[in-house]
Amino acid sequence: MPKVYKPGKVAIVLQGRQAGKKVVVIKQLDEGTKERPYPHAIVAGIERYPRKVTRRMGAKKVQRRSRVKPFIKAVNYSHLFPTRYALELESLKGSVAAETFKEPSQREDARKNIKKLLEERYQGGKNKWFFQPLRF
Repeated sequence: MPKVYKPGKVAIVLQGRQAGKKVVVIKQLDEGTKERPYPHAIVAGIERYPRKVTRRMGAKKVQRRSRVKPFIKAVNYSHLFPTRYALELESLKGSVAAETFKEPSQREDARKNIKKLLEERYQGGKNKWFFQPLRF
């Protein structure tokens, strides 16, 4: 079977609290681990997308509306839907590891780091489609 969930691949979460949200695969674990004996991927996604910005808004309002709320999660392959899109994520790779989920403070640090990286990418105007919610 070909490897679908390579690092950088964009997918959609199908089950759980973040269902319908876009995620980017950071690390794939095809054989699973001791704690999670099923094939899964460590993903980073956007829980709350940035809001619409217009020209009339002031700098402070634009800054507030451009915030992104990310999440990191280990998701079973059967709960992911792969897309044809990919993101270059050299900076995201080092920010999350399998050990990140053991300690809450590590998880919080990783989430803050991902938030900063995603907001920089959004402000730069790259990958605009990733920062818009899915339309059903």
